[in-house]
Amino acid sequence: MSDTGYGDFEFERRFWVRDLPTDVLDGAPTLIVQSYYLADEGFAIRLRAQTSGGTAVLDPSLEPLVVLDTFADRFDFCAITLKGPMNVGTRYEAEREVDVAVGLEMIRRGGSRIVKTRHSSWLGSDGWVIDTFGGANAPLVVAEVERGGPVTDLQIPAFCVTEVTDDPRFSNDALSRAPYGPWAAQFEAELAARGPRFLRGLGTNELEQPREQS
Repeated sequence: MSDTGYGDFEFERRFWVRDLPTDVLDGAPTLIVQSYYLADEGFAIRLRAQTSGGTAVLDPSLEPLVVLDTFADRFDFCAITLKGPMNVGTRYEAEREVDVAVGLEMIRRGGSRIVKTRHSSWLGSDGWVIDTFGGANAPLVVAEVERGGPVTDLQIPAFCVTEVTDDPRFSNDALSRAPYGPWAAQFEAELAARGPRFLRGLGTNELEQPREQS
């Protein structure tokens, strides 16, 4: 239960990234493997295992189960989460921590899996997480900001090319069933044809200007 007055509702906005500056990456990334036992029209049951900060950056060619076995002794947190559909940056999420050993075995035994390396960075007035996906979802990179209430009047870093908050294809539960890799070129073509988009109705979007090349 959240202590922000919104119960188990989470507030976040997510952005597709093409070129990520290395100076925004922290030196203590987290390795995450997730398995979805239900993923249907935004409703999901997810089991997540993750390491503490400091794991080496993931080789994006590795599949989730290979990563789970390779780094098994480094996973030190596991939780099961119930999720509802995203609605303009708001989503129901109820989480409970579970035993790590049990969680790892359940991930091995079933569900649709994804793997990613997560970096955390303070940018402007918000804390951001930047996920670099591996396995069939490579080379996807998604930047996400989360607050205790609606994410309004957001300063959006220049490396955030377009917003995917309300694009159901980019939810992690959808990516576990329809990985990004096979449709990456299609998405790039869509983006080139229509241009970037950002949610309206959440205050003012302040877009950072790209850095000049030296």
